[in-house]
Amino acid sequence: MSDQPKPFSPVSVAVIQFDPQCGPENVPANIERARLLATQAVERGARLIVLPELCCTGYSFSSRAEAFAMAEPVPEGPTSRYWEAFAREAGIHLAVGVAECDGSRLYNTAVLFGPGGYIGRYRKTHLWCREKLYFCAGDLGYPVFETSIGRIGLMACWDVWFPEVPRLLALQGADIILSLNCWVWTPPPLFDESGRCMASYLTMTAAHVNNVFIAAANRVGTDRGDRFLGCSLIVGTNGWPLAPIAAPEGEAVVMAEVDLSTARSAPIWNSLNDLCRDRRTDLFDPMLGYRQHPMLPR
Repeated sequence: MSDQPKPFSPVSVAVIQFDPQCGPENVPANIERARLLATQAVERGARLIVLPELCCTGYSFSSRAEAFAMAEPVPEGPTSRYWEAFAREAGIHLAVGVAECDGSRLYNTAVLFGPGGYIGRYRKTHLWCREKLYFCAGDLGYPVFETSIGRIGLMACWDVWFPEVPRLLALQGADIILSLNCWVWTPPPLFDESGRCMASYLTMTAAHVNNVFIAAANRVGTDRGDRFLGCSLIVGTNGWPLAPIAAPEGEAVVMAEVDLSTARSAPIWNSLNDLCRDRRTDLFDPMLGYRQHPMLPR
């Protein structure tokens, strides 16, 4: 029997790990597979689901022209409308990665839907490798969205290597951060003896030092020579996984029951240590110079 207290207001969270392939001809199959796995998660009780980065189009574009041909406006595009309808029908919150076009500009975008429809989007700010050739760096900052299940922040892949990103989301009061990923090659070794990749540890560290839940969905397989690392996970405010981390290969639906309300008291570790109070904001800016959204105490 677990010695953990029973969650007061639990939300069943699921991260979906699968192998979408790039190319216009693969989009229908990518969406169909993502929906099948998401439906399985819903049938198991999930009410917050995270799909990987660029999971509908695939990640490994051959050119900007191909990326542009596969991109759509958000939330007006057919892919957004498809997932919006799914979230409404299932009565869930869902984050999905899409290629967004805004005029002639392209963005690697994470879109959040809820039972009532479209909630908001995050445009990836830290672009990895060839992404810089196709996408513009995000211009919406790091928004945190108030929802019926709690405050939700979004980030994508390479963002987790920049500690400012989860810190700024936490400073805005995020209860959970949804991380949409295509974790690919990193300096070797790719995995340790337990089979975990460095991105998993960075996710655990980000949750620990910010006392915030993080649900990270990564993809697997290979696509046009790129190898992806799997290891999707859901992490508690103490930095430890709430369910077994997914394997480096193979599809997976990782689920955990999370009491998002506990994130708001998690920074208080003991009678003398409070993560928020202990920050030396007399020496550095409380929001690290970030001005696009206000700070919100947790």
